[in-house]
Amino acid sequence: MDRFSFLNAAHTAYFAELYDQYLINPDSVEPSWRAFFQGFDFGMEQTDSVSSEVSSASSSSSASVAPAEIPENVLAEFQVVRLIDGYRTRGHLFTKTNPVRERRKYMPTLALENFGLSEKDLDITFNAGEILGIGPSTLRQIVKHLEKIYCNSIGIEYMYIRKPEEIQWIQQKLNINDNQPDFSSEEKKLILSKLNDAVSFESFLHTKYVGQKRFSLEGNESLIPALDTIIERAADFGVKDFVMGMAHRGRLSTLTNIFGKSAKDIFSEFDGKDYEQDIFDGDVKYHLGWTSCRRTRNGKEININIAPNPSHLETVGAVVEGISRAKQDKKYKDDNSQVLPIIVHGDAAVAGQGLVYEIVQMAQLDGYKTGGTIHIVVNNQIGFTTNYLDGRSSTYCTDVAKVTLSPVLHVNADDAEAVVHAVLFALDFRMEFGRDVFIDLLGYRKYGHNEGDEPRFTQPKLYKAISKHENPRDIYAEKLVNAGVIDEGYVKQLEATYKAKLEEELEDSRKEDTTRITPFMQDEWEGFENVQEDVMMEQVDTTVSIDKLTTVAETITQLPKDKKFLRKISRLIEGRHSMFFEDNKLDWAMAELLAYGTLMQEGYNVRMSGQDVERGTFSHRHAVVKVEDNEEEFILHNSIPDKKGEFHIYNSLLSEYGVVGFDYGYAMASPKTLTIWEAQFGDFVNGAQIMIDQYISAAEDKWKLQNGLVMLLPHGYEGQGAEHSSGRMERFLQLCAKDNMFVADVTTPANMFHLLRRQMKVNYRKPLIIFTPKSLLRHPKVISTKEEFAEGSFQTLLDDPIANVDKVKSLVFCTGKFYYDLLDRKEESNREDVALVRIEQLFPLPSEKINQIIEKYKNADDVVWAQEEPRNMGAYSHLLLHLEEAKNFRVCSRRFYGSPAAGSSVRFKKRHEKVIESVFDKTMV
Repeated sequence: MDRFSFLNAAHTAYFAELYDQYLINPDSVEPSWRAFFQGFDFGMEQTDSVSSEVSSASSSSSASVAPAEIPENVLAEFQVVRLIDGYRTRGHLFTKTNPVRERRKYMPTLALENFGLSEKDLDITFNAGEILGIGPSTLRQIVKHLEKIYCNSIGIEYMYIRKPEEIQWIQQKLNINDNQPDFSSEEKKLILSKLNDAVSFESFLHTKYVGQKRFSLEGNESLIPALDTIIERAADFGVKDFVMGMAHRGRLSTLTNIFGKSAKDIFSEFDGKDYEQDIFDGDVKYHLGWTSCRRTRNGKEININIAPNPSHLETVGAVVEGISRAKQDKKYKDDNSQVLPIIVHGDAAVAGQGLVYEIVQMAQLDGYKTGGTIHIVVNNQIGFTTNYLDGRSSTYCTDVAKVTLSPVLHVNADDAEAVVHAVLFALDFRMEFGRDVFIDLLGYRKYGHNEGDEPRFTQPKLYKAISKHENPRDIYAEKLVNAGVIDEGYVKQLEATYKAKLEEELEDSRKEDTTRITPFMQDEWEGFENVQEDVMMEQVDTTVSIDKLTTVAETITQLPKDKKFLRKISRLIEGRHSMFFEDNKLDWAMAELLAYGTLMQEGYNVRMSGQDVERGTFSHRHAVVKVEDNEEEFILHNSIPDKKGEFHIYNSLLSEYGVVGFDYGYAMASPKTLTIWEAQFGDFVNGAQIMIDQYISAAEDKWKLQNGLVMLLPHGYEGQGAEHSSGRMERFLQLCAKDNMFVADVTTPANMFHLLRRQMKVNYRKPLIIFTPKSLLRHPKVISTKEEFAEGSFQTLLDDPIANVDKVKSLVFCTGKFYYDLLDRKEESNREDVALVRIEQLFPLPSEKINQIIEKYKNADDVVWAQEEPRNMGAYSHLLLHLEEAKNFRVCSRRFYGSPAAGSSVRFKKRHEKVIESVFDKTMV
């Protein structure tokens, strides 16, 4: 007892507060006190242990502090602090948040006995109440306070956060009104009104369109007042743009009741009318996006967007983050708080889809951060027919939030006030700290996955409970009636008024024969046109004066004189200077860098991201150079005199799906930015296949969305094995149709230069897929002159520059890097009877030029398509689909293979050589 007699010398409130501080952040406590508390915790574990083995091992530690040695009154305070900490860390496990199921049981509970306390202590006053902001209080009052904060309709997880200032902010916020809502009568009526809109809209559709899929919000209708509240309060914070992504559950209600889409338009979509536009495929109604300007009840204007999305539920999340970042960069460069991204998830998807993790990992990265996202999970407790117990291993579907130490609020969707209270907390946290926050809106799904399903097949017990369960509006209305806020007829009048309005819109809808799809974010796309293939094939002026080229070259080929750079970097930059100003032989890297620089001179921004893009996977780009001593970064492009655009380049996290989605979203919201994603190797794009299938290749047809994203995919067979040879061009080419994108496989720096410039110089946008080289980055023949950069244009096809037309017997069409392999063989064997013609643009295919070439070489009785890829890969099947003459070509390629290339370098060389030989010897099979 003597060695701890100093504990009697001060007020116990001080020790309680110090111990609480230690439990939150041990490093913030003075070292001797930290050692004491560590010993105390160790001693408590020893006392609590039921294992004699552990007990005997513990007793040998000189660091332990036996509870019996501490004065009784101080020990009791410490035990109350531990109880408080227990509620903070584990209270969310014991909440009333599930409206239709009993919660799983968790042990140990928060019973007093588990903290060394008992019912005898309930009426004893403890100074530990100071920690909660309620002053010295009885244990009974402290427990009641903790139950209301942590175990009612809102359960909050936050104690894993490592920043004490965030924890302190959260705790102070929770102490206000015991974390209970405190709304005025008018605010309560407003919540009820939005609940009524949600309930009435769904019931109206249910009666008018029986059995049609609508993925109703029933069971989670409180999402509508939640979103309404966020938008209204965000505008008061100064938010100007609201960007949202959500899957289909509840989307129609959200479009109508939050985004202001006319119910008349939705009814037209339900009636299955044809579209007003001819060249347009459209999409189902619950995938469509919307943009509008909303005036809040406080008279503020906020631009609100809900992005279109496919059935791949979480894909839109990456797109939303990219849109948000583009808006921030464009309009609010120094204040990302003015654009608010919100992603609405499903519980099965947020837990099961890996993309969510990729997006969460972007949240604080320089190239991708958006100042914090509010994530709302519409938790139905079922994924299609799969129970949550079969859908995840984690306790909660939101456990991915802990990756970035984001707070999570689990809320009972039946408690409308608690839901609104929780989202206000989430918004305040986001605006205060610029970080992500998650709301787990725990409700149910009234019908099956869609309204035609029978959910009792798989969840009979659950749906028996749901069938008897009142909707959130009626539950809340009864509460307000009992409180005297409204009378018995109030809700009936609300419902009658709302449904009368819907009836009127339905009647108007039935008078129209077609439906019109409104473009998403049309304000960003003013002046851009939708074009078809004939316009895509038109020549574009991409010339630039030698003077402008020289200005860019001078800037990007000189390092700051007062800094020390690696010798290799200095030599590389000096080499670029000689390349331009002395030798006039410009390589691939100079083509890229000069294209970016000249576009910046003309007012376009450039954004590039991807794995290792700053240097380039093959060390060719070096767009960012670093000082040797301190790693200070220089982007030489941003020093170009009189530039009107900015250059941003970011090494990405090791993600394809998430980053491509982000950059696609960025390009969607910033059509005057050359937005580029580069794969580390071309085949890495496989990881983003959903983005390619659902957005890049199809969005213009489905949603009238233009997009100018450029994808650089290193491609070419150099014996690096199956995984680093092919960018899988066959997959992109199979997706090509009419006018949906450009696909190119260029072979000269000048053509690359003009291709990149063309992407910006046209008044429309299409995705551009470029199969870029690896070995050609430093190939001595892969050079162009600055005159070709200044005066030329993009060539969709390159004829053989030295062929004697009369002598040519074999006309060989090829593409990409393989051309140089064939050229080497042609020169080695002095084959004047062979002409090598490069198809530089694979889609839209320059069919007319190809036919002109065939006509030109009249003496050629052997027309060949040559590719280094296996027959079932590469561009051959694409030619068969888009070029009638291709069926008569002699095909030289590897055989049909399941793998793109052999792993053995010896086998690779044999196969590669055989293809080359077959091009020059038509007797080979």
